[in-house]
Amino acid sequence: MKLKLSILLLACLIVFTGCGSNASNKNEPTQPESESNAAVEAVVSEEDWAPILDSYRQFAIEQADTFILETEKFVTAVKGGDIETAKQLYAPTRMYYERIEPIAEALGDLDPNIDARENDVEEKEWRGFHRIEQALWEKNTTEGMGDYADRLLEDTKLLRALMETVEVEPSLLVTGAVELLNEVSSSKVTGEEERYSHTDLYDFAANVEGADKIYQLVKADLSKKDAALSEQISKGFADLEQALAAYKSGEGYVSYLDLKEEDTKKLSQLIDALAEPLSQMGTILEA
Repeated sequence: MKLKLSILLLACLIVFTGCGSNASNKNEPTQPESESNAAVEAVVSEEDWAPILDSYRQFAIEQADTFILETEKFVTAVKGGDIETAKQLYAPTRMYYERIEPIAEALGDLDPNIDARENDVEEKEWRGFHRIEQALWEKNTTEGMGDYADRLLEDTKLLRALMETVEVEPSLLVTGAVELLNEVSSSKVTGEEERYSHTDLYDFAANVEGADKIYQLVKADLSKKDAALSEQISKGFADLEQALAAYKSGEGYVSYLDLKEEDTKKLSQLIDALAEPLSQMGTILEA
């Protein structure tokens, strides 16, 4: 990314310098003003991305740091055989991961190692949260989960370490927001993600929060280029968050089994209403 920007900037400088020299020495017309403005705008646009990308990296690192701390508590409960505490910690802990899943998915096998569901990978490769989820809720035990718990904590720490090496690019943000909503529509709203614990609404909310964080970071720039689209996205997030609030229970959410068909249908419609304009965000920002 930095190399491309440097090349672009150098090319623009050469073009501008060359045009000025030709105009003074050969009395030829300078580059059309519209083309010059477009080139300058492209460079400024790249420069504007820098604080946005830095802010997102900081957000992701903060989430990853807390994710490690909460996973340590969860792992302690699992290894100590404290089933009820492990169940209580399971869903809130996962929310820190679900908010930053676009970065995790960019880091090789870390996402399946942490988040694979049964049958997503071969049985011998299956580990992570959902392996332990199955034991806690389907079998009501932590027996045999000690090694899986240790590996889960190792993977969360590796995630944090590798985040230092990832170059956050605009494409990760603009596609990441859409991918987070796709996660909701493909597995969360159907109840497939947390098939044993039925804590899908925690993941649902965290994915929405992660997508909204990306939107908030680019909102000012997007509003300048397409105020109507920005307002549509803003309303979509507000409507979805308001709907989710109806299913709050204390600091968390009700079981997904408590939702009726009309509830899931409403949530699905709200996701679709937001996903369509959100998918246009990248095109507008790169214009």
